[in-house]
Amino acid sequence: MPGLVGIIAKDAAFKARPVVDAMVKTMMHEKSYVSGIEANAGLLATVAWVAHKGSFAASMPVWNESKTACLIFAGENFPCNGDSSAPANRGEYLLRLYETQGTRCFKHFNGIFSGVILDCREKKAVLFNDRFGLGRIYWRETADGLYFASEAKALLKAQGEGRALDPRGLGEFFSCGCVLQNRTLFSGISLLPAASAWTVRPGAPAQKETYFSPEQWAARPELPASEYYSRLRDAFARILPRYFSGSSRVALSLTGGLDSRMIMAWAPCTPYKLHTFTFDGMYRECADARVARQVAKTAQQYHESIKLNRKFFAEFPALAKRCVYFTDGTMDVSGAVDLFMNKMAAQIAPVRLTGNYGDEILRGNVAFRPGGISEAAFNADFAQRYREAAQAYAQERAGSPLSFIAFKQMPWHHYSRLALEQSQLVVRSPYLDNELVDLAFQAPRDMAVNRALAFQLIDEGNPQFRRIPTDRGRIAQMTFIPGKVRRFAQEFMPRAEYMYDYGMPQWMAPMDRALSRLHLERLFLGRQKFYHFRLWYRNELAGYVKEVLLDERSLARSYLDAAQVKRIVQEHVEGTGNHTLEIHRLLTAESLQRQLIERL
Repeated sequence: MPGLVGIIAKDAAFKARPVVDAMVKTMMHEKSYVSGIEANAGLLATVAWVAHKGSFAASMPVWNESKTACLIFAGENFPCNGDSSAPANRGEYLLRLYETQGTRCFKHFNGIFSGVILDCREKKAVLFNDRFGLGRIYWRETADGLYFASEAKALLKAQGEGRALDPRGLGEFFSCGCVLQNRTLFSGISLLPAASAWTVRPGAPAQKETYFSPEQWAARPELPASEYYSRLRDAFARILPRYFSGSSRVALSLTGGLDSRMIMAWAPCTPYKLHTFTFDGMYRECADARVARQVAKTAQQYHESIKLNRKFFAEFPALAKRCVYFTDGTMDVSGAVDLFMNKMAAQIAPVRLTGNYGDEILRGNVAFRPGGISEAAFNADFAQRYREAAQAYAQERAGSPLSFIAFKQMPWHHYSRLALEQSQLVVRSPYLDNELVDLAFQAPRDMAVNRALAFQLIDEGNPQFRRIPTDRGRIAQMTFIPGKVRRFAQEFMPRAEYMYDYGMPQWMAPMDRALSRLHLERLFLGRQKFYHFRLWYRNELAGYVKEVLLDERSLARSYLDAAQVKRIVQEHVEGTGNHTLEIHRLLTAESLQRQLIERL
């Protein structure tokens, strides 16, 4: 994934360049990436970067005219003050902000980013990231200095011997699907807190500060629905052009839901100037693809369905391995399907504009919770780690729901899929715009009202969309009984698909196996989702599951109960049980151990 690596040494005698060279090589995942390195002997700082060719970050480093300050920036910035500078000049714009405001400038940065400023005048380096922490930076401090990188594997490479998984982090991964509280999966490696501005001077400890506090937004008063909507409409129309800007082609990832439709309704595009695409499955045209095609046609824009095909099964072992490696294990092996699809999406446009995070930010959707898998596969000590994750989650979940979503769920849970997508293309979402998230903290607490306001915003942007149901059968006004019947049917089918796929109860699995000749999957699968791992782990991918999880090395892991792992695998591939989520995480943990701990 594009990003940064670097070392700020404590002593001039330390030779950082070869170490940083080795670190950056671990992040060069695709041949299309570009990279560079900047070494400053006076600051004892050596920083390298990796970027998508043609992206904003590919133009690094940026120096001021006097060559006394240097910016190395990963990610993108979307100025909030009406600045319309060309992409090549935005780095200079950010550096000018720093020169006039110091570290206070970072509160004006807007986007998903991380970076380093080398300030030769004040003899210091400043390490920073965005206010959500999605511009992830891993760090560890040694006797040699401060090591940092956008990917943990770069630090693990520099560490050499002594690499190990962190038991607490691994327990949280199995329970929650992510690690909590700015910790990581790796012993001795931490995450830079969100909104950090760490100042490091040669030979001195880092001065660890933040430039923004979530309480600044959480204290916002709730607005009446009419006033909130008026502000939302004005803000949405104002910010959206930022996300279509730049010299690279932008394509909209269009789904059947509300959030990408809101973007489509207000998109600053003339007819047939915007490319849109939707991921689709191999069993039938899914609801997302069907609805998105209709929305794009109504908006007079190009649309393409990117279809999953059976080639995926042959490529799955390599894709799963790359998925875990690219994301440092934060994305489980199910992300192999996203890697497969986003590779094709990158051929349409190098920038993917998405409606992701709209449901979370504007309508308060909490997307992850602890538990969900059996702890039977773990030994007694690790099972306790698994249970402790629920306690940590409950502690973090207390308080404002939107604060939890924006400042914990986003950087801990949503980061994994974002990191995987960013390995293939540049990803943008207007729903993480500082201005919009700030406003969301003033939204009415009634989520039904907020959903109605979303329909109102869509209707005002493009009234022709009002008659197109969402993927769940919702339309702006539903007064006639046939509409309600359609809504019921479209709500039923996703639930039926879930029950047949991920959510199949253990008692039902043997019945499904007994009826396998009837191919009941043709009735349910593919209506909403384009991936179906329960069935695939039982059929097309069963050989891979057994090869990895029944290997003696896998069964010997210190946190597992080998007999129970064998039982889980046997029940699933024979069709007498549903252990999809357990298999996801067991495969991921094993890949993580082999690639990042043992072989790196």
